[in-house]
Amino acid sequence: MAYIAGLIIAGLFFLALHYFTELTKKQKALITIIISVVVLSAIAFNIYSSSQREKMLTVVMKFNQNKTVKCNGIDVDNKNYTISIGTYTFIGKENTPNYGQMISASSCE
Repeated sequence: MAYIAGLIIAGLFFLALHYFTELTKKQKALITIIISVVVLSAIAFNIYSSSQREKMLTVVMKFNQNKTVKCNGIDVDNKNYTISIGTYTFIGKENTPNYGQMISASSCE
C-alpha cells in the first residue's frame, strides 16, 4: 500500500514540475526518477526493518516459552540468560559460565 502512495506522490511532484517550472521534459523525467528511487528505497528499507523486527520478536517469544534459541552458535535458554526487553538483549545470569555475556536478540535464529 505504501508503494502506491509513493508513486502518487511522485506523480503529483511531476505534475507540479510540469505546470510550475520551465524545465525540459528530460530534466523533469530525471527529477521524477530520482524522487521515485528515493521513495522506493525508503519503502524497501521499511519492509526490511519490519521483517528483521518480526524475526527478533519471534526469537524473544521462543525464549519466553522456555525454548532454547541459537545466537551466533551459542545456545541461549532461560536457565543461563535473562532478557532485557528494552534492548532485546540476552544477558548471562550470575553464577553461570555465561555471566555478564550480552547477546543481541537480532543475531539469533
